[in-house]
Amino acid sequence: MNSDSSYTQLHRGGTSVIVDLSTAGLPTIIHWGPATGVLSPAELSSLAVAARPQRVSGGIDVPARLTLLPQETFGWQGSPALQGQRSRRGWGAALSTVSTVADSSSVTITAEDSAAELSMVTELSLTAAGVLRQRHTLTNTGSTEYELHRLDTIFPLPASATTVQDFTGRHLKERSSQQRPLTVGAHVRESRRGRPGADATLLMLAGTDGMGHRSGLVHGVHTAWSGNHRFSAERTITSDRFLSAGELLLPGEVVLAPGEKYSTPWSLGSWGSGLDQLASRFHEDLRARPQHPARPRPVTLNTWEAVYFDHNLETLKTLANKAAAIGVERFVLDDGWFLGRRDDTAGLGDWFVDPAVWADGLGPIINHVHDLGMEFGLWFEPEMVNPDSELARNHPDWILHTEGRWPVSARQQQVLNLANPECFDYLLGRLDAILSEYPISYIKWDHNRDLLEAVDPRTGHPAVRNTTLALYRLLGELKSRHPSLEVESCASGGARVDLGILDYTDRIWTSDCIDPIERLDNQANTGLLVPYELMGAHIGGPESHSTRRRHSLGFMARTAIFGHFGIEWNIADIDAEQTAELTEWVQFHKAHRGLFHTGVSVHADLPDPAMDLRGVVAQDGGRAIFALTQREASISYPSGRITVPGLVPDVKYRLSLSHPLDEELSNGQSPLEWPLNECVLSGSVLETVGIQAPVLFPEQSVLIMFTSIESDDV
Repeated sequence: MNSDSSYTQLHRGGTSVIVDLSTAGLPTIIHWGPATGVLSPAELSSLAVAARPQRVSGGIDVPARLTLLPQETFGWQGSPALQGQRSRRGWGAALSTVSTVADSSSVTITAEDSAAELSMVTELSLTAAGVLRQRHTLTNTGSTEYELHRLDTIFPLPASATTVQDFTGRHLKERSSQQRPLTVGAHVRESRRGRPGADATLLMLAGTDGMGHRSGLVHGVHTAWSGNHRFSAERTITSDRFLSAGELLLPGEVVLAPGEKYSTPWSLGSWGSGLDQLASRFHEDLRARPQHPARPRPVTLNTWEAVYFDHNLETLKTLANKAAAIGVERFVLDDGWFLGRRDDTAGLGDWFVDPAVWADGLGPIINHVHDLGMEFGLWFEPEMVNPDSELARNHPDWILHTEGRWPVSARQQQVLNLANPECFDYLLGRLDAILSEYPISYIKWDHNRDLLEAVDPRTGHPAVRNTTLALYRLLGELKSRHPSLEVESCASGGARVDLGILDYTDRIWTSDCIDPIERLDNQANTGLLVPYELMGAHIGGPESHSTRRRHSLGFMARTAIFGHFGIEWNIADIDAEQTAELTEWVQFHKAHRGLFHTGVSVHADLPDPAMDLRGVVAQDGGRAIFALTQREASISYPSGRITVPGLVPDVKYRLSLSHPLDEELSNGQSPLEWPLNECVLSGSVLETVGIQAPVLFPEQSVLIMFTSIESDDV
């Protein structure tokens, strides 16, 4: 809504954005967050006036404002949003608004600087879910080259934002949360790994002290980009607080010729009264995409932890037989099927079926899988190459490297230059040939190393940006040629989890670690951005391959049950009791995945850190399933009551356990009474008063079911 030529206001999805268009340089966002309602012109004017700072001793004569592109030319002395130079001169810019076009949910601002010979278009829009999207497009209007060093998007924070939360990690332990005070200065997180990386922060968050899943005003920003990126949470001595996000550009990576443009990746901002509400906006936004998976997510068996590189047709047939018998719907053949690939030291890049292992091609296993009623999927790692491969021997010039030396290797791999048209065409041709020859409905697309010295040998320039864009083109072209193809983004586990890659893929592999204790935090933190249906979550064998901890089948299932469910385990020889139990869990997931993959994700802030309560509530509030996990032994024994958030306050729910408490789960010395009786409570009572938690052994869990009833039934 363009209420006045000096102001604009956007209202959608419970979010309001109020913009002062009159500030020097570019406009200023006065408010981003909870809905204000539509403001009158007088209120807009008053709000803008009320936001203007005073001049102070020792300060500049006209106090600088935190605009959409804060610039030193207008007095800004914090971190710059734009940096660049033209032929060793003209590094400063004075981009100023020349036109604005706005409607009820978007505004587009055009700014120019004739002296610097630059123009820029900034786009702001609110989605139906209330997510704020922001992007800059910078154009070189001059007659000489302009080298761009940095261009970030800016999201203001309220004064209540005093704590920063972001994420760190490593292989097998991605997205571990960390918090710090938002003190004066900048808290900066960068990815220089050529992909987000296991250490990437999924979001940069800032909120009130003690913010949790269900409480505290919190704002967060994500950049939809699969290459290098930069996030910052900054507080200035002049009381500005803001988040910034953008692509991290390496020296010489973006040099704009006259007339050329650079567009930042889209940055997306969400807010909430607690992290659950912030996450819900992202989830709703993703689910509204036209390409979002619409059919039920197939229960998947992946062969990696079952057979590794031991590709034997009869062994795999036996595994497929058992998978089909327990209800698996998709069978994925992992690494080891292509030319020369007997271990991870050779063959990568030679995308031809290896006749030494598959004498009759992949047809026999694919036909067997299809005859059993399952879909077939196949593993690829197209962006990488082993030096010990025909591809590397024949085309060393296709490998990213600096002339005269190879980058430090990782997993015996180097990285291909997808921006090289010959390399791109080879990969597209080989993948297309495999997908055209065989009825393959799913690709597990892996990316097993960080990039180092990612230089295009044709130019000597950094190549992360161009290879990322080429990756998107490659995925887009494959999906165009094979419209029913689904793709999983795997990157040595969860090292490439971002909304850029999810524009072209249908799920992410959340982590190579499927130990259910490790997955609790990983899945909760990943879920701040990604809904359950896009998160691969599998049951592993009795002993975790990554931690050597042992867990029961039930505990693994209850941890994985909400996600895109699957199995990563050699189930061919499991006994009848395990087969029956695994079958029951597959059936349970199928019966409830419609809820898990469309409902609202809820996490309780329990006072006992030894306990974890999380679940999914149906959009209409009619039913819910929660998992209560005893992470470790509690100090209290029994643990007392737990409160259950997220249900509809005035709806009455019948409570039950999905499975009875037994000696495997509980060492309680008497029965827990509420599951044995007709127990009906309202959502408000469950959230404020709660129910007695069952006594559980450490590293065990139960599923609690909530089903609404009509009030006259009780």
